[in-house]
Amino acid sequence: MSDLFRRVAIVQLAPRLGDVEHNLKLIEQGVQRARAEKADLVVFPELALTGYFLKDMVSTVAIRKDGPEVAHLAALSRGLELIVGAVEESEDFRFFNSALYFRDGALVHIHRKVYLPTYGLFDEARYLARGDRIRCFPSALGRTAILICEDLWHPSTAYIAALDGAVAIVCPSSSPLRGISDGRDHDDNAAYWELLNAVYAQTFGLFVVYANRVGFEDGVGFWGGSEIVSPTGRRLAKAKYYEEDFLVADLSLKEPRRQRVQAPLLRDENLDLTIRELQRIQQRGEIPEQEKHTATEPEEEDQTHVDTGKR
Repeated sequence: MSDLFRRVAIVQLAPRLGDVEHNLKLIEQGVQRARAEKADLVVFPELALTGYFLKDMVSTVAIRKDGPEVAHLAALSRGLELIVGAVEESEDFRFFNSALYFRDGALVHIHRKVYLPTYGLFDEARYLARGDRIRCFPSALGRTAILICEDLWHPSTAYIAALDGAVAIVCPSSSPLRGISDGRDHDDNAAYWELLNAVYAQTFGLFVVYANRVGFEDGVGFWGGSEIVSPTGRRLAKAKYYEEDFLVADLSLKEPRRQRVQAPLLRDENLDLTIRELQRIQQRGEIPEQEKHTATEPEEEDQTHVDTGKR
């Protein structure tokens, strides 16, 4: 592989709920295939080591940084880079939905999911603690950020990652089926994710590596459809819907620069303005009742236009 390209693999699997030993074997098999394909980086879905709807099993399946599972995964990363989702137990006995990044036989970086969905069929905040930071780290792709599933539905996370220098966002996911609307040939949730991935990729001029799972848990299905999107919003590779798959794509390290030269949105970003306005909103707190009614009225200088119809 040329120094100007990196090969990324996604293992779209169906983990067995609560069975760490079984899932570790699936991960081993995925790494072996990625190694045979000469991948530089291999990515697994959210909670690939444990399954998703764990509920009271969280404390049973959690792994620690000094535990045997982490040592095993670290050993698998010799010769390639590896991102795996798992429940991580902290030193103060809290449990996190985490993605662990391994390189050269060592655990190098951990992202703890910041936004825990607790609505509808989701109940993460009842069993898990929230992460409190978003950090980029060096990977085969350059500066990289990991955002786990729901994290990416909050625009602030991708914005922070991009401003921190990310040229790639890796998103391990366990996204469930929602149903198919008229006029679509696949799940509505898949369509939302595909739009989201393309918008972030093109807006911020970075790669989006989206690794979703498949299979069923507690009667809930997961739609798969993992994908790798270029900084222009172009889909470089797409996995099958609803079934296990293995995805590989070669990424040009020149693409982020090329897109940002053509669309220099990050160059023109006014971070001081953003911080100042967010601080104003934070300090204001609840909008006063009077302001709620007047906030959308035209300012005085615009009233002439409203009254006369003149531009």
